[in-house]
Amino acid sequence: MKKGIGIGIEDFREIIKEDCYYFDKTNYIKELIKDKTKIKLFTRPRRFGKTLNMSTLKYFF
Repeated sequence: MKKGIGIGIEDFREIIKEDCYYFDKTNYIKELIKDKTKIKLFTRPRRFGKTLNMSTLKYFF
């Protein structure tokens, strides 16, 4: 069975369950942990993976 691309999937668990390709951005988690500021601002263009990154964080912790 071929791996899918997962366009439009915003949930990390679904990406894994559906066996889709995933560009690993978990290095950001390390940076977030090291950063001691109370507020984090994620500014990225539309469709850049912000929601998927937040979902990944949810399942990480």
